[in-house]
Amino acid sequence: MAESLMKTFKWDYVFIHERHDAATVLAQLPGWFEDYNERHPHKEQRLKSFREFIRSSSTAEGPV
Repeated sequence: MAESLMKTFKWDYVFIHERHDAATVLAQLPGWFEDYNERHPHKEQRLKSFREFIRSSSTAEGPV
């Protein structure tokens, strides 16, 4: 599971953004995590983002 996350992060975020130095990457991390959790589609969640899946599950089945 962790390997899958790292692969996704490398391909979808790290490799396509500027990475001049560690400070540049660290400054971008919060935005990348926000995008990954809020907008990035995931097969396991019926192509919804994690947060979108949780919101739809919690409204359908009660609180998570």
